[in-house]
Amino acid sequence: MSVEKKSQVEFVALMAALMSIAALALDALLPALDIIGLSVGVTNPAQNQLLITLFFLGLGTGPLVFGPISDSIGRKPVVYMGFGLFIIASLICVYSQSLEGMITGRILQGIALSAPRTISIAMIRDLFNGNYMARIMSFVTVVFILVPIVAPAMGKWVLDLSGWKAIFHVQLFFSILVCIWFWKRQAETLEVRNRVSFKGRVFVEGFKELINYRQTMLFTLIWGFITGSFLVYLSTSQQIFQEQYALKESFPYIFAALAITIGTATLLNGTLVLKFGMLRLVTISTIAYAAVASTYVVLFSSGENPPFWILLLFCGLQFFAVGFIFGNLRALAMEPVGHIAGIGAAITGFLATLMGVAISTFIGRYVENSVLPMFIGFMVCGLMSLLILSYFYFQRNRAQRTFLSN
Repeated sequence: MSVEKKSQVEFVALMAALMSIAALALDALLPALDIIGLSVGVTNPAQNQLLITLFFLGLGTGPLVFGPISDSIGRKPVVYMGFGLFIIASLICVYSQSLEGMITGRILQGIALSAPRTISIAMIRDLFNGNYMARIMSFVTVVFILVPIVAPAMGKWVLDLSGWKAIFHVQLFFSILVCIWFWKRQAETLEVRNRVSFKGRVFVEGFKELINYRQTMLFTLIWGFITGSFLVYLSTSQQIFQEQYALKESFPYIFAALAITIGTATLLNGTLVLKFGMLRLVTISTIAYAAVASTYVVLFSSGENPPFWILLLFCGLQFFAVGFIFGNLRALAMEPVGHIAGIGAAITGFLATLMGVAISTFIGRYVENSVLPMFIGFMVCGLMSLLILSYFYFQRNRAQRTFLSN
């Protein structure tokens, strides 16, 4: 293997590691949600979802600060800021004795981990563009997907061995390891001549510039709809499999199996995107996303849960489509704004996450005794995404006809 190829392999692994701490902080906690809820005085099990959805709120809010700062002082210092805040936030979670304290710690954890997550995307955009950016994003996501595969099982093992607080200690240990690796091995990707001064009006100016890029805004909206519906699954999966299907011991392995379907599709995407392009793959996958959900809603409209293997089949098909959507959507949204990659990643991530949290919070409260509301959410969000895609194609074709007529 050449030095350049080795360097690129390590870059992909390191970017995936930066993203994966957020996945670890999210997924390792899933088997312990009910126990944590009892420890901090939760009386309504649906409130446990807040420990997932509000973590995402922090994950989407943090980039508004970290993105512009990274455009000003460089990418690496911002990653260090994020890991420092994560240590503080994790300690707040460990010592919390109320739901409010735990929520505060989880929001701060999300804000903190938005730094390495956002900066990893900005660093990829610093070095790559177009379909090659989507290819790198796909390979990064494949490595990243390994964490959701193993994290719930690891969380369950740590929970049984040492209690729920030890899960936060394990997260801290891995975050420190990744931070040291990043410090030792990753060079700064934002050259000094490309940096911009950090000003208070950078958000307003950045947003004004972004809304002029129709492609960026449309694909950010789609990203928000898909994220929102998928977040319903993340926040209710423990309730669905442990409570509705009474599969408490099997939950980590079910979660891992479904994560593998996303990882498989994402791995295939890394190869197929160079042949078919991002837009075509997003279009086909979004059609499949809406079609699978619509089929479930028609077949099980009574609200009665199907046998477990049928639910697993539908979820597997649903998430296989997701594997082709997420990386390509983000690359399509970021493609026109490479010159402001930091603030671009921040604002688009914030908008998509804000949409996702609102959608998930609304739908999640209906997932009490039936899986049907989750699939209705998949269906509606998929159809809305297809409407936006149709509008994008219409506008693009009209622009092409206007250009040719002139």
